[in-house]
Amino acid sequence: MNILSIDLKSFFASCECVARGLDPFTTPLVVANPSQGGGAITLAVTPYLKKQGVPSRGRIYQIPKNIKYMIVPPRMNYYVAMSKRVIKVYLSYVAKEDLHVYSIDECFLDVTHYLRLYKKTDYELAEEILKEITKRTGLTATCGIGPNIFLAKVAMDTEAKKYKNGIAKWTEEDIEKKLWKITPLSKMWSIGPRMERRLNKLGIYSVGDLALTKKEYLKDKFGVMGEELWLRANGIDETVISKMDRNVKEKSFSNSQVLFKDYNGDNIKIIIEETVDVVVKRLRMANKQTQVIGLGIGYSKTYGGGFYRVSKLDNPTDNLNTILNTCYILFDRYYTNKPIRRVAISCGGLIDKTYKQLNLFSSPEEDKDEKKDKVIDEITSKYGRNSILRASSLLSDSTIRDRNKKRGGHNE
Repeated sequence: MNILSIDLKSFFASCECVARGLDPFTTPLVVANPSQGGGAITLAVTPYLKKQGVPSRGRIYQIPKNIKYMIVPPRMNYYVAMSKRVIKVYLSYVAKEDLHVYSIDECFLDVTHYLRLYKKTDYELAEEILKEITKRTGLTATCGIGPNIFLAKVAMDTEAKKYKNGIAKWTEEDIEKKLWKITPLSKMWSIGPRMERRLNKLGIYSVGDLALTKKEYLKDKFGVMGEELWLRANGIDETVISKMDRNVKEKSFSNSQVLFKDYNGDNIKIIIEETVDVVVKRLRMANKQTQVIGLGIGYSKTYGGGFYRVSKLDNPTDNLNTILNTCYILFDRYYTNKPIRRVAISCGGLIDKTYKQLNLFSSPEEDKDEKKDKVIDEITSKYGRNSILRASSLLSDSTIRDRNKKRGGHNE
């Protein structure tokens, strides 16, 4: 897996600087309640003050007298709004199921299946996302990259801030070289001061000590948590972001294809249309409707890059024309006139089609489309996928006939 752990630097303080047109790296700003006097807790300080040795969680009276600074009261509604703007940046690169919001200023992204689409390494994609955050919001972020959530998080916590671009990547080779050297233990994610003291009493002072302790011994002392500590100390974390919070995250249907020649804005819509056909047929067969449409476009190797964008619908649908028109809108909005070699379509936010959402503005043609699609599904299921095709599928730019032959069989 390729996991990004992204944290917004000095989030509250940086938000206040952005609101005032100030640079958090040169501005001595503290977020605290000024009415509480010197005993007020500093909720955040700018990176500039951190360099002066001012802790982000302390008391006003602890700030050295020789340092001049400005105090601003906290505004949680504003910080939540800024956080949502950053999350929109993430969702312009990955689907919702590949994003886990860990806190107001920190998220995990699983970019494993997007690297081929964007033709970038995980490091290059991280650089682009961090630049986009700054471009759209004025905020600065740091990022840890790893083969799992845990290593990505620890790389971000312990090393990312050391580099100018704020990015640190750890691999499995760094488990012994870097992870095991961490001490005191409370510097490792998931170990607090209390647990650190308990481990110290057992003669365990570094992550390496913890990793080399017998798993059974730790399990005997701490139960399931002991086993979890041993796994993490050895860099093992099998958490999959798309399976987290299953109660609120839903399955999606998707289809993609790599093209064997360059396409452009004129002929690519044939491919988009055919790809949408495949995904919508899966929706109908599963008796599902979608509320979130995603379109991914990958450019040729010569140019690299591409985009993945999503659009949320007001009403759930399995109507082909509605989904197709949404994809066209996304394409026209974000396409940058480069040769295209990959197309991906996804339908998420699925619900069971147990009822029909009434919409005063819907076309009466939609009912006809539904009946027509049902008949087409029955024919293609019985006589094969190529038994009924769009007229555009006979054009040289079409790929659907060859793809259908390669898939074989009658059912998707």
